[in-house]
Amino acid sequence: MSKSKRELSGEEKKLWRRVAAGVRTRAPLAPFVEDDEPDPPAPKRAVAKAGPPASELKPKLASQAPPANRGGEKRVRRGKLEIGGTIDLHGHTQASGRAALLRFLRASQARGDRTVIVVTGIGRSGEGVLKRRLPEWLAERDIRQLISGFAPAHRTHGGAGAFYVFIKRVVET
Repeated sequence: MSKSKRELSGEEKKLWRRVAAGVRTRAPLAPFVEDDEPDPPAPKRAVAKAGPPASELKPKLASQAPPANRGGEKRVRRGKLEIGGTIDLHGHTQASGRAALLRFLRASQARGDRTVIVVTGIGRSGEGVLKRRLPEWLAERDIRQLISGFAPAHRTHGGAGAFYVFIKRVVET
C-alpha cells in the first residue's frame, strides 16, 4: 500500500508486474547464521595522560612550512601579479613529481618569475597524493629556500587542484 492508503488499480498492478519482471537481482547475500557465542567484550579505552594543552602543541612541519600567502593570492586574482609559468604534475609519481617541481622552481627563479602555478590535480577522492604532498615538498630545505609562500589557486587558474607558489628573488652576492 502507498502512503496515501490507496490500492493500485488493475492496470497499475499489471504495469508493476511487467516492470518488476525485467529487474535483475544482485547476487544473493550470505545467509545469516546466528551464533550461540556472545560477542567479545569491547576493549577498554586508554586513559590519556596529562600533557601540555592542545594550544601549545604545534605540528613539527608547521614551524618549517612556507606560509600560506592570502595576500599574494588576492593580488594574482586581481591581476596585480603576473604568472610566470605553470607546471602540471598530472601523471607523475611522487618521486618524479618532486624532482620536476624542484627543476621548475629553480628555472623559474633564474628567469626572474615571481609567481607560478603548480597543478597537482585533485585526485579521485578529492585529496590526491600529489596535492597532499605538495605542502610537504615546499617545506623541505632545498625547495623552501626558493619560495616565499604558496596559496590555493583561484577557480580560473585550476581551483582545488592547483596552487600559486610565490618565488623569492635571486640574491646576488
